[in-house]
Amino acid sequence: MGLWLTGYAVLMIKVAVILTGVLLLAAYLVLLERKLLGRFQARIGPNRAGIFGLLQPVSDGIKLLTKEDVIPQGAHRRIFLFAPAVVAATALLTFAVVPMGPDLHLGGRKIPMVVTDMNVGLLYVFAMASLSVYGVVLGGWASDSKYAMLGSIRGAAQMISYELALGLSIVPVVMLAGSLSLVDIVDAQAGRPFILVQPLAFVIFFLSAMAESKRIPFDLPEAEAELGSGYHTEYSGMRFGMFFLGEYVQMQVLGALTAVFFLGGWRGPFLPAPLWLLVKIVLVVTAMIWIRATLPRFRYDQLMGLGWKFLIPAALINIVITGFVMVGI
Repeated sequence: MGLWLTGYAVLMIKVAVILTGVLLLAAYLVLLERKLLGRFQARIGPNRAGIFGLLQPVSDGIKLLTKEDVIPQGAHRRIFLFAPAVVAATALLTFAVVPMGPDLHLGGRKIPMVVTDMNVGLLYVFAMASLSVYGVVLGGWASDSKYAMLGSIRGAAQMISYELALGLSIVPVVMLAGSLSLVDIVDAQAGRPFILVQPLAFVIFFLSAMAESKRIPFDLPEAEAELGSGYHTEYSGMRFGMFFLGEYVQMQVLGALTAVFFLGGWRGPFLPAPLWLLVKIVLVVTAMIWIRATLPRFRYDQLMGLGWKFLIPAALINIVITGFVMVGI
């Protein structure tokens, strides 16, 4: 009974630490993006709230919490209210299988630096990514708006298309690691990170991850110039904030998965393991922001063509080549 209670307490502490860290990082990634976009566009960016604008996330949070929560007259009320939570919750739950570092040993007990080390962790990640589509589709459908509906249809088509390329790009990683556990995949990179032996898989994964996150140049489900804000056009206040939170947590998830699959996860010299993972996440997210500031939006047919005509065939060819190399042909 004592061991069970201790294990339960350790689990709750890990969940609280990871949840707090992810939410704080999401808030300050918003500030980082606004600062960087300001610099890219030759302006200062937010600098009025606190020193260097460091209190801007607090100001944004207060604004979202105090704004009126408007529900359109023709909306399906229950689904309209529920949909943003699906997007935010699925993004947060994905962090349950991301390893933050090697096992700790305290008082003779081994404490894994992951909430749960599933032997099917990779399948769990893709299951959560698939479920987040429902939040987009239901939010757009329940809004009773043609702009939101069009955005949700685009979002569903885009995410289903790019999840296929995303999944296929990871197959060579699984073949090299011999496991679907994210901890085992990081352990398999003890000698060298997989980006050195699977550069094509890395490029396909990163492009698909950009499309999965619905960010420029793949932000067609929102497309302000064509659809207002797409599937969340009718949302306001904290429910819009939950879509926003889900997007920035998803960026962290994709940064963490890029680090785990291709950059050696938490491995690195001198710095503590969790700090190395954080550095890699921030670098990947910064690259996403840089691409957003640099490239224009794709047309819808270009986006679908890139996925079905180039990324998926390239991922399949990469799997075949990896198989041949592994059997020594």
